[in-house]
Amino acid sequence: MPDILVTAFRPFGGDGINPTERILSSLPDELDGKHIFKLLLPVEFEEAPRMAARSLMRIRPSAVVMLGQAGGRRDITPERVAINIMDASIPDNAGYEPKDVPLASDGPAAYFATLPIKHIVERLRSQGLSAAVSNSAGTYVCNALMYGVLHEIARRGLDIKAGFVHFPFIREQVEGRADRQGVPFIEPEDAIRAARTIVGAL
Repeated sequence: MPDILVTAFRPFGGDGINPTERILSSLPDELDGKHIFKLLLPVEFEEAPRMAARSLMRIRPSAVVMLGQAGGRRDITPERVAINIMDASIPDNAGYEPKDVPLASDGPAAYFATLPIKHIVERLRSQGLSAAVSNSAGTYVCNALMYGVLHEIARRGLDIKAGFVHFPFIREQVEGRADRQGVPFIEPEDAIRAARTIVGAL
């Protein structure tokens, strides 16, 4: 039975909720013939990739699925590429706010996801979920995590597929907030259903 490592993030940016934390806690230990290992990460440029790398080496999964929040997006978006830069518009949860800082001095400019991102999008759409491939994971901690995991896999020559999927806000992050009027959201149960579909698509 293959092992899948699924990561999610704690809340950040003043929010009390991160939908991916909810998603992670809802996942069973076994799904579609796969063992699921769950890792909740801090929204910190340095610690999140470090923790993920330690789990990667301990578990040696066949795939890593990293989940994050992209508030304002309408679609569930598997990311195509992670770039070698940190450029924060707000501090991370450790107070670090890098500007134009490389993630790895010895690393390439970018890494492409090795998960089947278009297949994942097709599977999500087949379930009636709104999904699209994204060509930018941003320059905040989500991008740092994706790049860091792919860099660790590459430099160690590991046969592990990896990629990142961004989720929109869930309903309770938007409803009743004047500053988020008209901002897209998805239902929590749809977010959970999407995560299960993503694991099933591997």
